[in-house]
Amino acid sequence: MKFRARKGEGSVSAEDVGESTGGLICLTGGNEGPLAHALARGGIEAGTECIQQLCELLGRGNVYVELQRHFSRAEEARNHAAIEFARKLRLPLLATNGVSYTKPKQREVLDALTCIRHHRTLATAGRLLSRNAERHLKSGAEMARLFADIPEAIANTLDLSSRLEFTLKELGYQFPAYPVPDGQSQMHFLRQRTQEGMISRYGRANERVRQQIERELALIEKLKLEGYFLIVWDIIQFCKKNNILVQGRGSAANSAVCYALHITAVDPVGMDLLFERFLSEERGEWPDIDLDLPSGDQRERAIQYVYERYGKLGAAMTANVITYRGKSAAREIGKVMSFEPETLNRLTSLVGAWEYRDSKDTLERHFGDAGLDLGHAQIRKFFELCGKVQDLPRHLGQHSGGMVICQGQLDSIVPLEPASMPGRVVVQWDKEDCADMGIVKVDLLGLGMMAVLEDTLKIIRDEYHEEIDLGQLPADDSAVYKALQKADTVGMFQIESRAQMSCLPRLHPVRFYDIVVQVAIIRPGPIVGKMVHPYLKRRQGREPVEYFHPALKPVLERTLGIPLFQEQLLRMAMIAAGFTGGEAEELRRALGFKRSEQRMKEVEEKLRRGMNKNGIEPEAQNKIARAITSFALYGFPESHAASFALLAYASAYFKCHYMAAFTAAMLNNQPMGFYQPATLVKDAQLHGLRVRPIDVTCSDWLCMLEKHEAGFAVRLGMRYAKGLREEVGRVIASERAIQPFRSIDDLKRRVPDIRKVELSALAEIGALNLIGDRQNSHRRDALWQIERVARSAGPLLEDAHDPAVGDGSPLAVMTPEERLVADFRGTGLTVGPHPMAYHRAKMKKRGIRSASELHDMPDGAFVRIAGGVIARQRPGTAKGFVFLSMEDETGIANAIITPQLFDEYHVVIVHQQFLIVEGRLQNQEGTISVKAESVRPLAITRAETASHDFH
Repeated sequence: MKFRARKGEGSVSAEDVGESTGGLICLTGGNEGPLAHALARGGIEAGTECIQQLCELLGRGNVYVELQRHFSRAEEARNHAAIEFARKLRLPLLATNGVSYTKPKQREVLDALTCIRHHRTLATAGRLLSRNAERHLKSGAEMARLFADIPEAIANTLDLSSRLEFTLKELGYQFPAYPVPDGQSQMHFLRQRTQEGMISRYGRANERVRQQIERELALIEKLKLEGYFLIVWDIIQFCKKNNILVQGRGSAANSAVCYALHITAVDPVGMDLLFERFLSEERGEWPDIDLDLPSGDQRERAIQYVYERYGKLGAAMTANVITYRGKSAAREIGKVMSFEPETLNRLTSLVGAWEYRDSKDTLERHFGDAGLDLGHAQIRKFFELCGKVQDLPRHLGQHSGGMVICQGQLDSIVPLEPASMPGRVVVQWDKEDCADMGIVKVDLLGLGMMAVLEDTLKIIRDEYHEEIDLGQLPADDSAVYKALQKADTVGMFQIESRAQMSCLPRLHPVRFYDIVVQVAIIRPGPIVGKMVHPYLKRRQGREPVEYFHPALKPVLERTLGIPLFQEQLLRMAMIAAGFTGGEAEELRRALGFKRSEQRMKEVEEKLRRGMNKNGIEPEAQNKIARAITSFALYGFPESHAASFALLAYASAYFKCHYMAAFTAAMLNNQPMGFYQPATLVKDAQLHGLRVRPIDVTCSDWLCMLEKHEAGFAVRLGMRYAKGLREEVGRVIASERAIQPFRSIDDLKRRVPDIRKVELSALAEIGALNLIGDRQNSHRRDALWQIERVARSAGPLLEDAHDPAVGDGSPLAVMTPEERLVADFRGTGLTVGPHPMAYHRAKMKKRGIRSASELHDMPDGAFVRIAGGVIARQRPGTAKGFVFLSMEDETGIANAIITPQLFDEYHVVIVHQQFLIVEGRLQNQEGTISVKAESVRPLAITRAETASHDFH
């Protein structure tokens, strides 16, 4: 029925209701019910007509006249009218409380949310708000006292509640059968495909592999999941046939069957991964298979294939409940409380630097910075309400890629609606609810790095004339590991952040499993559990390998006694606390649940009871419990880390060996990753890659490779020309392919849709300098010519010249600073010298060191560094410390800002583009940073550089 209406609307007729009345009970409603609306609209006659219609549709025995009492005179008048209707039409009365919240004190939150829904403030909401706080859950005794004069209403409520037997388990969901050749069962077909895959993956598989696959297939058959695996395999086959890069991740990487079916790319037998993390009898839910696809058109092709394969009513995207968090809560509550826009902007701007869970002192400091008094009653109430709405549902959004598939009509199981995006259907249930109900979900996730790798492979095939199989990359490439050991990882998947870079030299990766650990170790779980430094010390031989308990050695031996992965936590709980498979599954779900601290407390009690039974000492109990419960913040599965490590390795391999192709692919798939395109370009140039500017005589819409005497250069695509429409950029490229442009006039004539502002944008970044015979022209000359073209009276007077404009430009050539400003304003980057390069001589005189010089300086030395800020971070696990990444023409330097220094220089640190930082150098095991003692702004350019802040 939703398909008849637009997004956000409904369309249900009386006939629709009449066709689906089996088992339905109708309550006439309270203030918002049909009877109340009918009475308000047309009085007694309309009320009578409304009830009679309901009785005709649903049957007289299924219609109850609902009564509510919230100490409102108007409501009581409606109750009397409703009782009169019930007596007259011989309908049963029913008492409810129209519950909107659990406790009276939560009425404030309801009022705030009501204002948000109706776009009002508390001051202007008027009668939209509740008169009192009576709409809370009340006990049976309270309700009996409230309706003491109408005992039948209470009796009918009890009677009706006893009749309600429907549970969501009766939905009748069935997973679709996969079509197999005649004479074969699904299981037989799956066995054949698995055997074929096992041979292609393992060659002559050893007995251990055969036993593992047979064990998995037996369980798949027992749980009747063969159709699920075949459907996912079918999606993989579609992607392969259509040259769409695809890789499974998540717990599916624990399965040898998934590996054999080419669903995943990690060998779970070789890595000794825990299959039960993926599938077990006790889980009671579908296994979880996530497929990573290139974000964009390729992923959409796979999604549309599933829609076409299973029909409009057989497949749909799951929803995702978006909750109130930091900025959304602050902005919405601020509006409700009538804050002035300027004040509201200050409030929401603070959210990037702190959480509502910070201490009172921290809040007072930040509010003092913003000129606000936390002791003020309105400000204090603002914080109370923001805290109360945190994590409450805000709206229902579309999940990033979760698809549910059903045998038959999915709308008979779950409510569907058309999505905002054409060609998509959405389930109105959250993905977690679908999982709870046993509705199978396949995640088709868009991953930017998959798009980069796919584009890189294509560029290598087209330009290098080499064919590379992503699954056959050399496993021990020395160049890759040298780059990782030096933390030379800008642009590499998952290992390019400042925190990852600071860890890499100390971890010193030498094999693939080290990358798996590296991907997983810089996460809130290991950090909060205080596992990072002990692991690194043990790896370096500076601390002995110890175990929480001797029984846990087989689980923790590979990670030197330090638990880093979810699978290890589950095994620890089963060994140390005697958890059953079902209890371990409860633990797993708590580990992955949003904001699961409360659930983890309950699990910890179970853990301690089990460990007490097993006689584990209190000290060991504390260590085990802390290790497990710390993962409530973020627990990374080993299989997930292994899947990501494959992509990290691939990105590193291409950067080391095919820098031009990898850089072009990275630039063509922005925004993504940790760094802005400007930093990616500068990093590539530091590695010797030539990057050439946008030029309409040779640039395409996308970045591309150009051959030169020493290899390949990257030519920036017109997509980086701000203000230029894609359709115009592509027409420019196609027209130029037919015949080069002779002049700006020729360009304007052959691309008639190009606007003057677009021509000017191209001129300002130098993209028109080499057009036609204008080999020695410059940017302002092109702007001058555009003025002449703009005054042209048409093709008949094309060769006529306006003497007021003239042929040559009287304008001066742009200075280096003006070109720099124009580059950043027009493209967000420059392929010329870094802004700091123009001032290096001055920097040296002031004793300011370059980023590259820091490597040769001793630990503890007092240094002065400067650069453009490219990243600001304040992780929740860093206790208020702020980390800056500052770029100059030689590389990136990192600065550590203490909480006190951040408070003192907050405005400078957050808002200045270029900074001078003074402090002590920390040069430890190849990890270099400056612990700041002072921070000052550096005014060297007006160029509008960008940074990646507080993400």
